Formats: sequence, structure tokens, C-alpha cells
Amino acid sequence: MVTTTATTGRLIVAGLGPGDPAQITPAVHDALLQANDVVGYLPYIARARELLECTGAVPRTDIAWHASDNRVELDRARQALALAAQGRQVVVVSSGDPGVFAMASAVFEAIEAAPTEAAAAWHALDVQVLPGVTAMLAAAARAGAPLGHDFCCINLSDNLKPWPVIARRVQLAAEADFAMAFYNPRSRTRPEGFVRLLELLRAQCEPSRLLIFARAVSTPDETLQVCTLAEATPEMADMRTVVIVGNSTTRRVGRWIYTPRYYGNAP
Repeated sequence: MVTTTATTGRLIVAGLGPGDPAQITPAVHDALLQANDVVGYLPYIARARELLECTGAVPRTDIAWHASDNRVELDRARQALALAAQGRQVVVVSSGDPGVFAMASAVFEAIEAAPTEAAAAWHALDVQVLPGVTAMLAAAARAGAPLGHDFCCINLSDNLKPWPVIARRVQLAAEADFAMAFYNPRSRTRPEGFVRLLELLRAQCEPSRLLIFARAVSTPDETLQVCTLAEATPEMADMRTVVIVGNSTTRRVGRWIYTPRYYGNAP
């Protein structure tokens, strides 16, 4: 259980899981109950409020909800830190796990670059990161066990890193025969990224390599498509999709996809 004191500010960075309220951890639920302030991206604030309402929980009467738009992660982190430095109990909400392409890194980045007048207070704060079920793991569980052996996870957005870095990592991961999970595969503003990804994979992997397109897992909009690399098309992915690419041993068993625990000739 997350505990608080009346005089000490605390900042909790919490993961709301992939979408289903049942997959939010009790620790995150408890933190929301005790919060004075909840800070987050608009849809995640809505999910946090819905969680408390659907469980019949009564949040603190002085709770304040601070919703903001996407791509302002550092501003959001600074706002949360400033509130916590005032002695408030603050929760920053992320989808999935806050440490996987989400707000935990932004919070620590803001602390590292704190303005001089705030640095001492921000560094002294009690900051906790509460894990959540990330989309990659929710998608893998729905499909079976495609990440049952070594795997890597790559964000295909080139907003914070250049495409050549992404391409190099994909190439090396494919050469090393990792199973791979891809976040943010294809947006309306950069549809060409996933086209290039498929080209990279086809240069390194056999056409029969299995791919899983898992969209909005654990929500009413969930879809799950399994196909071979030869069959995959860019239109099968969007920004709510996690794409999992198996390694060379990944296979079907009935309706499930799994990657064996052994590799090559191992028993």
C-alpha cells in the first residue's frame, strides 16, 4: 500500500495498464485514492477518473485533475513536481507501464534539469514509480507466448530519435534473431515509417516469419491479427497497435502463437 503523510509532498508516477480497469494494480488504485492532484494526458485522466467511479471509490475531496495535451511531457512533469514541492500528494498517470516510453523518464529528466530555485526541493521529493501492464505484455499474453525467449522492444516514432538510429536497431535485432515488439508503428503524419520497417524485416527475415498486430488490447476496440511477414501490409497497423515479430523459432500451436524456451538444437 502507498502511504502518505500530511506534511510531506510525494510524486507517484503510475501505470494505468493497457485499458481494462481490472488490469490496474491495487497499488496504483490506492495512490489515486490518496491523491490531491492527478496529472496526465487527457485520455489517461479520463481513465483514472473512470476507474474511481466504476469501483465506487471516493477520492479525496480536494482532488484536482490536471489534463494536458500530448507531446508536452516535460511541461507535465514540471507541473507535477512543482505541486509535490508544495507538500501535495501528486499522481502522474501513464498508460501501460510508466517506465516504457512514458512519463517516468520525463519526470526524472525534469528533475535533472530543474531550475536553480527548484532544484533542492525537487531532488528532496519522495518520488515513486508504480509499474503497470504495458501494451507489449498485454498483446503477447492475448496471442499466447510470442515473447517466451529473448526479445527487444523498439519505439518506431522518430519524434525523439532519428530514423537512422531506429533502422540500425531494427537491423541488428533482426540479425540477432530477437523476437521484437514495436510501439507507435504508423501514424497519419508518418505512414512511411512502417513501410520502411517491413522493408528492413524482409531483408533480414524469412517470408514465413510470424507477425502479430495487436490493437487496443483489453478494450472494447481490441483486434488481433496474425500473419506472415510476406502477408503483412502497412495498413494493418496504426498508433493503437503493438506489432510483435517472432524470432525464427516462433510458431503456431492451435490458435496460439508461442516462442519455445529452447533455441536451435538445445534440448
